[in-house]
Amino acid sequence: MSTLMNQARNRVPRFAEAAVERARLTVVPRRATKAPRVPFVTLVSMLLVSGVVGLLLFNTHMQQASFTITSMEESAALLNAEEQSLQMRLDTLRDPQKVAARAKKLGMVPSSSPAFIRLSDGKVLGTPTVADPLSAMRITPLPTRKPKNLRPDPVIVRLDPKQTSDKNKADTSSTDAENAAATGTKSKQDSEQRQGSDR
Repeated sequence: MSTLMNQARNRVPRFAEAAVERARLTVVPRRATKAPRVPFVTLVSMLLVSGVVGLLLFNTHMQQASFTITSMEESAALLNAEEQSLQMRLDTLRDPQKVAARAKKLGMVPSSSPAFIRLSDGKVLGTPTVADPLSAMRITPLPTRKPKNLRPDPVIVRLDPKQTSDKNKADTSSTDAENAAATGTKSKQDSEQRQGSDR
């Protein structure tokens, strides 16, 4: 064991000496030629140009994508509105009252006493009768009547035929007299104006 310790002590100074030798600084001689600047400047300028071009291409692509999105949103809104209008039209066509009215126009009559068939044994439940157009139920309601105060009794005025003919004659004679008087005064005024202009 002591021999191992002695060998370890002998080795430690050797390692220390080797480390000191390696750690000593030495002066490196200068190079006679400088590194060329042109390749470095070219590389930096190419990186800048490619970055700017890439940025422009990215912006252009993003704008085109936004235009495409806007047009697709508009077409989606139009299609949604068309779908809603078609759904409303379908709802009006499915309205039971309208279906019954169209069936009535085609000559179909609803049965007043329907009968049913039980599928398990084929038995008919109820008494089937022939549908009659007169006994069919009403599809559209009757129009509502106005209240009494909104339906006043008509006032009938009877005129005697003699009085109406006499009145018509009197009215025509009075209008003729008024017309004649009006034309007389007008001719009188015209003549006065002429005399005034002659003087």
